[in-house]
Amino acid sequence: MIQRQIKIPLTKSLFLFGARQTGKSTLLQSLFTEGNSFYYDLLKSEEFTRLAAHPEIFREEVSSRSSKITHVIIDEVQRIPALLNEVQYLMESSAAPYFALSGSSARKLKRSKANLLAGRALNYKLYPLMSSEIGRSFSLTRALQRGTLPSIYLEESDSIAQDMLRAYVDVYLKEEIELEAQLRNIGSFLHFLNIAANENGRVINFSNIARETGVSYQTVKSYFQILEDTLVGNFLFPYQRSLRKRLVQHPKFYFFDTGVVRALSKKISVPLEPKTPDYGRIFEHFIILEIMRAAEYNKLDYSFSYYRTESGAEVDLIIETPKGQILAIEVKATNIIESPHIRGLISFKESCPEAILYCVCLAPHRRIVDKVTIIPWQEMIKELK
Repeated sequence: MIQRQIKIPLTKSLFLFGARQTGKSTLLQSLFTEGNSFYYDLLKSEEFTRLAAHPEIFREEVSSRSSKITHVIIDEVQRIPALLNEVQYLMESSAAPYFALSGSSARKLKRSKANLLAGRALNYKLYPLMSSEIGRSFSLTRALQRGTLPSIYLEESDSIAQDMLRAYVDVYLKEEIELEAQLRNIGSFLHFLNIAANENGRVINFSNIARETGVSYQTVKSYFQILEDTLVGNFLFPYQRSLRKRLVQHPKFYFFDTGVVRALSKKISVPLEPKTPDYGRIFEHFIILEIMRAAEYNKLDYSFSYYRTESGAEVDLIIETPKGQILAIEVKATNIIESPHIRGLISFKESCPEAILYCVCLAPHRRIVDKVTIIPWQEMIKELK
C-alpha cells in the first residue's frame, strides 16, 4: 500500500475530488473499514439505478444503520446530485455519521445547482502519485514516460501501460468529459484536445487554437475551462504585481499528468530521449506538478505564476508565499548548469530584487552561482515551507 501524502481527517465530513484513477476509492477504502462504514459506489449500475430512482432510500438506510457505522462513503457522488440533499438532512439530525463524498468533478454538481452542503464538508483534491509517495523505487524515466496515475505507473509492462493510457484518454477524456460537459460539437472538442496537449506548458494563444480547431475564441476558452473544472489540468497565469493585470494576460495550461498529455499528443509509444526538447518540456511539466501537489497537500496557500518579458526572458514558475516571500524557479533537464540557463532568473531578479532564485535540474549536488541556488530536483520539495 502506497502511503499518500494527502491528510484526510477522520472526524469531519468531506468532499474528495480528483480525476479518474488517481486513487480516491483506494484511499477511502483504506481509511474506513467495512465494519464501521457504509460504502455506496455509484459507478455500479445497480447502485446507481436504485438510488437515482429513489434517493430517499439512501436516507432511510443511513438512518437505520447500527451504532457501529460511523462513516458513510459515496463514490462518484456527482452522478446523483440529489443525494446531497439527503446528506444535508442527515447531517442536521442527531448522531449523524461523517460523510466522505468523492467525485471526478464538481462541475456537474455546480451546473445542476446541487447542494454543496454550505461549508458543512471540507474540500480536498487527490492527484496522481508524487515521487515521495512512491519512495525509493521511484523511476524518473517511468514517471516522465507514462505519468503517475497509480495503476499505470505501477504496471510492469510498458506496452500494457501504453494501452492503459490510450484507453484512459479514449474512454474517460473523450467520452465522459464530453458527456458531462454536454458538448454539441464533439469532433471539434477531440481536435482541441490534441492541440491543447501539444501546447501543454506553452503560452496559450486562444485565437490560433480557435482557428486550428474551427470554433470561436470563446468556445476554446470554454473548452479549457471544462478541463480545469474536471481537474484534468490547470491554468498558470503570468506574474504581475497587480492580480487584475495578471488575469487578463495569456496563461499557460498544464495537464494533470505527464503520461496523459503524451497519450493525447500521440507520443506515448515514442521513448523520451534525454537532452531533447521533448524531454526538457516533460521534465519541466513533471517538476511543476510535483511542486503544486506538495503545496496543496501541505496547505501552504502558495500563489503560482510564470514570468516572461517582451524580450523573451522567462522563468518557469514564480511562487508567492503567504509571508510575502517570492521564489523564482527555472527547470532544466541537464546536470550541467551554465550562464545561459539562468538568464531568465537574473532578469527576474532585476525587477524583483527580493526574490529567492532556484534552478531545479538533474545535478547531483547543490551549489550557488550568481545568487542562484542550483538544486537537484529531489531536494526542491524540501525547500517548500
